[in-house]
Amino acid sequence: MPRITALTPRDAGWFTRIAYRLARRQFGEVPEPFAVTARHPRLFRTALWHELGLQRATRVMPPGLIELAVYRTAWTVGCSWCVDFGAMLQRLDGLDVERLRHIADFETSDAYSDAEREVIRYADAIGSTPMSVTDEQVAALVDRYGKPGVLELTYQVAHENQRARFNHALDITDQGFGSGDACRIPWETSRS
Repeated sequence: MPRITALTPRDAGWFTRIAYRLARRQFGEVPEPFAVTARHPRLFRTALWHELGLQRATRVMPPGLIELAVYRTAWTVGCSWCVDFGAMLQRLDGLDVERLRHIADFETSDAYSDAEREVIRYADAIGSTPMSVTDEQVAALVDRYGKPGVLELTYQVAHENQRARFNHALDITDQGFGSGDACRIPWETSRS
């Protein structure tokens, strides 16, 4: 159970209830980080508009590479919720989710292409402390995807770091999205 519980639909305002219905329709269930953030209505609306805008703005990089970099970032941070949700997104995009079992061995696994390895290395470099991105990495990515593509990739990886750390800090754990059997949020209200 998260350190801050989800806002129940009964206690939510009209905007949040509509957002819950739309999320349930799109994903099969309300994502728990979404419902936890709803306890702060202004932050909830800001995060919602940001996610929708980011989804619409990311159009240059191949979606599968973005999803893989985001997944790797979540995996590295250790956010089980983000790993679970990321596996679902890849499954819904028709990508091979079996290869995610080999993400730790991406350098040697036949499940990953050279382009995917390059993107994973870049995601790892962004997430390392201190950050270890090199001029050569960025130049190689710019040659392959252009400056807008590298900006999308960098932004998405940095944003996933934020999401994963937020969820991990609040002990929001996997919800079953990756298996295709998303479970309901336990709408407990004793902790806030």
